[in-house]
Amino acid sequence: MSDLKIAVILGSTRPGRNGKAVADWVVDRAGARTGAEYELVDLADYPLPHLDEAIPPSMGQYQGDHTKAWAEKIAGFDGYIFVTPEYNHSTSGVLKNAIDYLYGEWNNKAAAFVSYGSLGGARAIEHLRAVASELQLAHVRQQLSFSLFTDFENFSVFKPGEQHDDAATNLFEQLESWARAMKTVRA
Repeated sequence: MSDLKIAVILGSTRPGRNGKAVADWVVDRAGARTGAEYELVDLADYPLPHLDEAIPPSMGQYQGDHTKAWAEKIAGFDGYIFVTPEYNHSTSGVLKNAIDYLYGEWNNKAAAFVSYGSLGGARAIEHLRAVASELQLAHVRQQLSFSLFTDFENFSVFKPGEQHDDAATNLFEQLESWARAMKTVRA
């Protein structure tokens, strides 16, 4: 068993969301891996109001119980896979808000991105890459982008093409490698 822990963060809380099926697919593909332990972290289980901490997250002086619970959950991971829809050429507001709540818990760890949308969610990933850089999250090159037109039946039933399997393997390998390297940085 690996000592690496990776969170698959489901970045949508919308009723009828497509993201749950996408995140479950990622966790299922990761389940056979021995390089890290993967865990689904659903933002629906961590209801965070719009950022309500008076002190900037970079100070690490969290006041709200919801913030402390979120920080405790995120701090224990060595890396993250952010599963995001694309809303209005960006990520979801709930995912951006959850990311913005914390700072030190993200630092010197690794990240990968999985998106879905009409254009595969690529623009959401581009925004998340900029955010990750500011948070000192080392993000890997490989990403997964699922099209609502070709990877979903009737825009709602997730049926990804087989071509995504090799890309997923590559994403896991890059993320595990970087997460292990970043662990030495944190030590």
